[in-house]
Amino acid sequence: MATLGTRPEAATPTGSPRWRSWRWVILTLVVLAVIAGVGAYLTAPRPGARMDPKSTGPDGAHALVTLLRDGGVEVVVADSIADVEHAARPGTLILVAQSQYLTDDALLDRLAKAPGDLLLVEPTVRTREALMPGLRMSSTSTFDVEPNCTLREANRAGTVRFGPSDTYRAKDGRAMTSCYGGVLIRFRDGGRTVTAVGSTDFMTNGGLLEAGNAALAMNLAGDRPRVIWYAPHRVEGENSAPTSLFDMVPENVTWIVWQLCLVVLLVALWKGRRPGPLVAEQLPVVVRASETVEGRGRLYRSRRARDRAAAALRTATVQRLLPRLGLGPGAAAPAVVETVARRSGADAGFVSYHLYGPPPATDDDLLQLARALDEIERQVTNT
Repeated sequence: MATLGTRPEAATPTGSPRWRSWRWVILTLVVLAVIAGVGAYLTAPRPGARMDPKSTGPDGAHALVTLLRDGGVEVVVADSIADVEHAARPGTLILVAQSQYLTDDALLDRLAKAPGDLLLVEPTVRTREALMPGLRMSSTSTFDVEPNCTLREANRAGTVRFGPSDTYRAKDGRAMTSCYGGVLIRFRDGGRTVTAVGSTDFMTNGGLLEAGNAALAMNLAGDRPRVIWYAPHRVEGENSAPTSLFDMVPENVTWIVWQLCLVVLLVALWKGRRPGPLVAEQLPVVVRASETVEGRGRLYRSRRARDRAAAALRTATVQRLLPRLGLGPGAAAPAVVETVARRSGADAGFVSYHLYGPPPATDDDLLQLARALDEIERQVTNT
């Protein structure tokens, strides 16, 4: 009977059929992972500077540039004044944004002599003196404003939500068209038309969907069949070559850095040894920060505690601003207001009202306060 027995290994089925059934599942999962990775890469937001025509971030202008090109407008992106001069011609529109990087008067003179009309987006003091002299500027907060003027582009757009913005007034009796309480003006200067708008937010990707912002941005920037988009993100003339961390470290320090890295690695290996296996421990419940903020916000709203919500927003904003302003934790309110106004260029009364003013009376006032605080912090950060 021994001859009829079978060996145990001969009775066990081989694993090759099972592997053949599972490998298609693994291959499918790998293909799906690759497709998801490629899709995530292609649809990921492209960061960039403010008003960058290639940036898809909230402060970029990729959406407006795409709408202009879809509408038949030729958009020429200029990276320098030389590019503007090369592309400019009569009948074109030169859009100038981020003018805080135009610090050379010679470059502004060249820009003033370039042929074509001008669209100045939130121009700085230096830019206003060179391209639109004789105007007086003040700061304000404008939400859902009607045009109240005869300008065709503004009337077609209707109500626009600018947010904190600059307003312009003529000092020398210059004839000009003023819309939205002075946020948007237009006048003739020699043989060209100059349009100035005291806000940038309504043209960005994050602001186009509010009120009539997209319509006004399209009407202003698409007023000519050809627009030259000039929004520098660095002072022209500076070295724009990318610099790595090793380029900034002196050569004689490189070996010291590598030695320190080796020492840290050896210490980590020495301290990383454990006498035994890890012991599982019951951890406390982890709550997301967004859920905590949302829960606290709903609690404030249910109790109509707008004063506490406003105080929390103001305190957090001041605490974030103090290190940027070079002030200590116990800085007095007048010193904070004066420093913020000087750094951001905003009106001191506007800053004082939003940082240390009375509590809002309605939920809409609380929302406007939050937006104004964000704008003040952004202006201080960008200066």
